[in-house]
Amino acid sequence: MVTSVTSTDQSGSGTVAGPATTAGGRQEPPSGARTLRKDRWWLPPLLTALGLATFVVYATVRSFMREGYWDAENHYLTPFYSPCLSDSCVPGSSHFGTPIGELPGFIPLAFLSLPFLLAFRLTCYYYRKAYYRSVWFAPPACAVTEPHARYTGETRLPLIVQNAHRYFFYAAVVITVINTYDAVLAFGGERGFGIGLGNIILLVNVVLLWGYTLSCHSCRHVTGGRLKNFSKHPVRYRMWTQISKLNVRHMQFAWITLGTLVLTDLYVWLVSTGTITDLRILN
Repeated sequence: MVTSVTSTDQSGSGTVAGPATTAGGRQEPPSGARTLRKDRWWLPPLLTALGLATFVVYATVRSFMREGYWDAENHYLTPFYSPCLSDSCVPGSSHFGTPIGELPGFIPLAFLSLPFLLAFRLTCYYYRKAYYRSVWFAPPACAVTEPHARYTGETRLPLIVQNAHRYFFYAAVVITVINTYDAVLAFGGERGFGIGLGNIILLVNVVLLWGYTLSCHSCRHVTGGRLKNFSKHPVRYRMWTQISKLNVRHMQFAWITLGTLVLTDLYVWLVSTGTITDLRILN
């Protein structure tokens, strides 16, 4: 049983509907209202949408620019162009050769890695929460009515693709290994072994990328999700314990790595185009 409450408006010219009260005493929003909340519940989803949109726009523009991604002097390669396997890549930036011919301008040079990285992020459990609330509004916040008439879950396209997250995880591991290889090679520039600010940025970025990748829920499941008796698998139990500790920080790694990816790419871009000079610490 639900009862509604009406009250006279301040002008005295009529009545306005107040919140409805159920038989159990729970209040519900009046007809047409989305919530009874008086705080700025819309602010977190708005900031999330702006943050994700900023990264998507920047990453998209940079992926198609085809300049400022390789600094030959210091061997800095931005993650947005790794691995670069086409004849379209500038000399030196192809650490694994060029088995692919020239690519038209509408295809990113890192077209083999970017789709998997995008799929890994989009299907990530944290990012699902982020864009479900900020883009899909399902729901945008606690105690706020969502605009959808019915909920079908992840049972049909396009959301059914979320179930492939575990497979995208394996691809992300391979790509992170490649990024690690790029960061290690960067310590040997044209002058031989050396350390610059760019090396530190590349190294910090790849460490944080490993933190994001290994803190993934799928990684936690791979290491110990199907074990029925931990005592019989002490090594996997130890791995699962450490991954679980990282998993608590998965949201922080998700946001931090978006920032470090942009920072790393921006630094390589500026150094490779001669806009700034790399700060050398050794050699």
